[in-house]
Amino acid sequence: KPAKRLSTDSTNSHEGAAGGEISALEEAFRKFAVHGDTRATGKEMHGKNWSKLCKDCHVIDGKNVTTTDVDIVFSKIKGKSCRTITFDQFKEALQELAKKRFKGKSEEEALQEMYKLIEGKGPVISGVTKTVSSPTVSRLTDTSKFTGSHKERFDASGKGKGRAGREDLVDNSGYVSGYKHAGTYDHKVQGNK
Repeated sequence: KPAKRLSTDSTNSHEGAAGGEISALEEAFRKFAVHGDTRATGKEMHGKNWSKLCKDCHVIDGKNVTTTDVDIVFSKIKGKSCRTITFDQFKEALQELAKKRFKGKSEEEALQEMYKLIEGKGPVISGVTKTVSSPTVSRLTDTSKFTGSHKERFDASGKGKGRAGREDLVDNSGYVSGYKHAGTYDHKVQGNK
């Protein structure tokens, strides 16, 4: 199998620079297509991910191309009953936006500039909550400083006791609490015989 892969890679490399750009473009398409969806295959892209790609790769500049333009192009390119676009439709959409984004350039130059914006990029993850290490938080989570009934919920190492630490479990063994020789009665009776 590795020999077959090498042979297919070598045929792709003979296509020239355009073949390399398209594969980098397709890689970016797949990264954005699977972003945020565990069931996505990477072959089709939803409108939400299309908008994210346009924002993250700076296709939307706020002057020539706006979020509205991006949504209109997506609606125009996708099928009437579809919610997604394929890679070929994605390239058509980029061609539509390239005309608006790079007005002074020819169609081919504008498309190449558009590809350069997107190639090799992936989704930017922003707004993710980071853990805070402040003295207040560390004091509140240090079990060695707990007092009273809260202290009883943890063992000496600081690990929680679970249900035994939260509830008063009733001992139904028949012995008085605190009796040190619980469970030795049978041993004493058998020893006297």
